Order: sequence, then C-alpha cells, then structure tokens
Amino acid sequence: MEPRPDARVALVTGASSGIGAATARRLAAEGFEVHLAARRTDRIEALAAQIGGIATACDVTDRADAARLAERVGPVLHVLVNNAGGAFGGESVERADPEDWARMYDVNVLGTLHVTQAMLPALRASGEGLVVNMGSTAGRITYEGGGGYTAAKHALKALTGTLRLELCGEPIRVTEIAPGMVRTDEFAVTRFRGDREKADAVYAGVAEPLTAEDIADVVGWVATRPAHVDIDEIVVRPVAQAAQHKVHRVT
Repeated sequence: MEPRPDARVALVTGASSGIGAATARRLAAEGFEVHLAARRTDRIEALAAQIGGIATACDVTDRADAARLAERVGPVLHVLVNNAGGAFGGESVERADPEDWARMYDVNVLGTLHVTQAMLPALRASGEGLVVNMGSTAGRITYEGGGGYTAAKHALKALTGTLRLELCGEPIRVTEIAPGMVRTDEFAVTRFRGDREKADAVYAGVAEPLTAEDIADVVGWVATRPAHVDIDEIVVRPVAQAAQHKVHRVT
C-alpha cells in the first residue's frame, strides 16, 4: 500500500497474531494508516491487505531491524504500540533455563527499547505522539512458575514509567496497558512449548477470559483521547479474575 499523506500514522509490533493483529484492525477502523511489524511476513502481509495497511518484516530484538522499520514508517508517527512480547517456559526459578529468561527479557524489554528509540524522532515530529507499551498484570505481582516472565514485565513497567518522566514537557504521551487473563491462539501454547493440554488448563472453567479484541478496544480508546490527555496505565482483567491467584472457575 502507498502511504496516505493526510493520514494519522500508527505502528503495531507483534502484529502477526493475537492482540497485535486485533490492535492493527482496530486502529485501521479508527482511521489510522497502520504499519504492521512482525517476523512472520506472510501473516502481516495478509492482514495489511485486509485493512489497507503496510507490512514490514521486523525482529524487534535486532536494533538494525528497528532502524530499518523507522525508515519504512517515515518521518512522522502518531501512535506506537509496542506489542511484541511473549513468555517462554513455566519452570520454577530453581529449574528455569537462563536462555528462556534471556529470550523473554530480549523481546519484552530490549525489543521495546529498540523500537521506541528508533521511533522517537517521528513521534516528536507528529506533535502529538503516543507510545503504548503492552505490559501485563505479571508486571505487578509474582507467581510460581512465572519468574522469568514476571521479571521481564516488571522491567517493562519500569521502562515505561522512566520514559514518561524523561519525556515530560514533550508532546509525547506514554501509556502501559496491563492485561490479565487473555485467551489468544498462541500465547499459552508458546509458553508451554506447544503443549496444548497445559495451555488449555490455564483457562479451564473460566467462562469468559478476555479476548484479543477486548485489549484492542482499550488501545483504540487510548489512541483516540485528546492530545493533552495521558492515560498513564490501565489494568484490565476478565470479571472472573479478581487477582492472579483468585480466578472463578466453573466445574
């Protein structure tokens, strides 16, 4: 697709599935010209064709890829959604593979850093930039089997708060969205290394976990607030989940 000169521009990373894909659709529906970034080029190209967006292959853990993505987006960017992330493994701290922890930090934290650094000039140039970092309730608590993921999401929360302080006085807003239990096609399956039974057990008995579209709705709302309104953070859970350790399940 050719860029639209008069359009407000958004970029969504991790846009090949789940929350990222749903967010790209929602922002396109809000009238944004949407850039979709992910490693799986075939998926983002198909989605871009559906919504009139622009697909760019990008591994956010690669600084050079982030720089190339910035060139592709161009000189002006209104909304950056740092959605790329993931959890790998559910072992205890004692048994965890440090490589899994490194992968989680790399994609959830350093990937966000790389893309944000690359996009800040274009966000400034818009005069009303917005950075949305996709956090998690795992960035606010800890739980057994979640050491590496909670550490990464706590770090992302710290990155987000620090960025907001450092950009104070500039025309850039910074928001963290922290979902609780969201059922998507891939997140839990990836976490449990393809074990569908373990992945399904996470949601067993939960009548209505959140969906990717629920979180995309939140992103769409944040992205359409007036430029002087900064939504610092939003924690969103399904009604069945009062806390990470308190989930109503129907037997």
